[in-house]
This record gives sequence, C-alpha cells and structure tokens, in this order.
Amino acid sequence: MAAKFKKKKKKKILIVDGYNIINAWDDLNELSKINLESSREKLVDYMIEFSKYMGYKTTIVFDAYNVKNSAGYEEKRSDSVQIVFTKEHQTADSYIEKYIAELPNKEFIDLKVATSDYAEQQIVLGKGAARISARELQLDVMKSKEKIGEKNSSHKKTIQRNTIGDRLSHENREVWDKLERMRINKK
Repeated sequence: MAAKFKKKKKKKILIVDGYNIINAWDDLNELSKINLESSREKLVDYMIEFSKYMGYKTTIVFDAYNVKNSAGYEEKRSDSVQIVFTKEHQTADSYIEKYIAELPNKEFIDLKVATSDYAEQQIVLGKGAARISARELQLDVMKSKEKIGEKNSSHKKTIQRNTIGDRLSHENREVWDKLERMRINKK
C-alpha cells in the first residue's frame, strides 16, 4: 500500500515597507502631509482587513532611522498584523533583509515583500522572496475590499427571520395566529 503524502500548506507572510507604501498611495500620502500618525493607522487598518481576508501574517515596517535614541519597537495589532518601528540608524530595508535571512524553512513559506524601492525589490528577490509593488498591493487591497463587501451584502440578503409560525401548515397556522394574538393581548 502506497503511503499518502499530504502536501504541507505554505505559510503566507507579507512584509510591508510602511513609509514606502504611504508615499506611493495617494490617499495615505495626502493624509501623511496633515497627520503622519493617521496615515500609519489607516495603512494598518487596510492591512488588518486584507491580511485576515487573504490569510497573511503581515509585518509592517516603519523606518525610524533618524529618530534619536530609538531602541526599536514592535506591536502586535491583531492575529494577522505586527507593526515594527526600527531602531536608530536602522533602515526599514535592512530590517526586512535581516528578517528574510532569519526565516527558517523558506520552502514552506509564501513570502512577499511590498515595496516600490527597486533596489530593495532586487535584494528580496535574491533572498528568495517575491516582491509586490505598492501599486499591486493597493489593487489587491481594493479587490479584497470589494469581495468582502459583496460577501457581506449577499450574506445580508440570505438572512431572514425564521419563526416557528413560518414552518406551520395552513391549519396549524390558524392556531398559531390565535395563540400569538392571545400572547400579545396578555401583555
């Protein structure tokens, strides 16, 4: 008897160069000119919804290269999204490269890096990751939002009130209606 081999499902990891994406997406870029924190939060919100829908474990990396005395900071925002602020004198690119290099069992990982930095794209490709441009990521996020919206609207259409009275035959329905009137009048 031949042994059955179950194909191991690849873990899906997405690494996002945070400021690169903010600068590339018009809505986030405009918001960043008014309030950088708000644009970061909006990107995080997009990624939480997208990651849950697509099944990614996502790390968003924000560059704190010029932030004096920054020791770096990591925050888990949901089951699917982690936020990283690099330490002083560490670029997002160098953090991403180190992150990829330290991943074990890359053959069991579907690894993508979202950045429009051409040099960084070439480096991540060389380390075995796939690259996705800021524009491609934005299109994927928008498509997933549409699909989530369609799924929710079709789900709402199928939900109906389901009562015992709806399931009764015509004769029993008359008895049910009388009982309902009695119940209502009793109040």
